[in-house]
Amino acid sequence: MMHSVHVMTGGLKVTEAKKALIMIHGRGASAEDILSLEPELKVKNFAILAPQATNHSWYPYSFLSPPEKNEPWLSSALELIKGMVSGLNQDGISSENIYFLGFSQGACLMLEFAARNADHYGGMVAFTGGLIGDKIYNENYKGDFKQTPVFIGCSDRDFHIPVERVYATTNILKSMHADVHEKIYPAMGHTINADEIDQANRFIFFG
Repeated sequence: MMHSVHVMTGGLKVTEAKKALIMIHGRGASAEDILSLEPELKVKNFAILAPQATNHSWYPYSFLSPPEKNEPWLSSALELIKGMVSGLNQDGISSENIYFLGFSQGACLMLEFAARNADHYGGMVAFTGGLIGDKIYNENYKGDFKQTPVFIGCSDRDFHIPVERVYATTNILKSMHADVHEKIYPAMGHTINADEIDQANRFIFFG
């Protein structure tokens, strides 16, 4: 397997929690970095899991490359998330109590996983991300989100994530019955701002 599964944890133990949040870091970052957002999120009753990518990257090339160029890393990373969801299900946390959050490359990976495995999840937060590929591969996306709440925030001119891909991603998730709140920020830069944290707490965690 391309990704050795080192998972950092926070919050409650999985066996004691009713809800879980899977947090996926960006390229060049770490599980520790994304976990540092925990105090700002309304997730105090959650078990929190943050996998660490090998060499700090989930796949080597841009998310806008043809998917086969990012293989086998992309499939391996998607399998890793799938395994984490199955593990949580086995530990008694149902999919509608599983939440996802990702930044940048982690947001792209999380959105791609969710769209390929749509289900009634607790909620999804994508800070600066979109579906993966040189174009949208509709045939990969199946299932029904059953009104899973989703927040996607991005700059109107992000160096890595074209805003057109954010719009296309929102449209696909909506077509699969996700309840999407999309917010585009003028000239934000490649970062997470305080308003995005606020939106995530308001629409996704609220509690």
